[in-house]
Amino acid sequence: MARLDDRPVQRALRIAAGLALYGTSQAVLVKAHLGTDPWTVFTQGLTRVTGFTLGQTTIVVSLALLALWVPLRQRPGLGTAANALMVGPFVDLGIAWIPAPAHWSVRVVFMAMAVLGVAVATGLYVGAGWGPGPRDGLMTGLARHGIPLIAARAGIEVSVLVVGWLLGGSVGVATVVFAGGIGPLVGYTLPRLTLPPGRRGDGGLNGAPPTPGAPR
Repeated sequence: MARLDDRPVQRALRIAAGLALYGTSQAVLVKAHLGTDPWTVFTQGLTRVTGFTLGQTTIVVSLALLALWVPLRQRPGLGTAANALMVGPFVDLGIAWIPAPAHWSVRVVFMAMAVLGVAVATGLYVGAGWGPGPRDGLMTGLARHGIPLIAARAGIEVSVLVVGWLLGGSVGVATVVFAGGIGPLVGYTLPRLTLPPGRRGDGGLNGAPPTPGAPR
């Protein structure tokens, strides 16, 4: 995890931009009416039970997942806390402001934009280096306790998908596209958007080597 004194403004801006884009992209996926990603299917199902908005339920689920980090001995960062609290409001704002497309071709474009947006957003906020989101941290925590990461991710996402679907969440072609496409897309965006750690000798202000001749 990156130090808090290593370009904090730049990292904070990346986290803010990434989480805003993440929540908005989730709203776009919901508006496409072609199904949603597994965690949003789960959240949609819970909204039918609780009466909360989708964004409010997203926050509740994120905080509940953070509680599960404790027995797994996972350490949250500022980015983790920001993820838990910021994504939900942007989901609700996007659902309120973004019009639902009528034609199927526009809905497909919405779906593609949403999946790509989530990939870029993940690269921004995870690449900032201040901690993963609550969901990713749960999976990596299980992996640290001997469960293969692929098995942990598949088991959790299939479980929340099934429960969400049984509760009335929206499953469709976008669910399949998201599940199959998000991994390779994040694999492309994350290394390109990751902010490398700065050199300790420069006070964490930048990642470039010191100017020749400068005091060390």
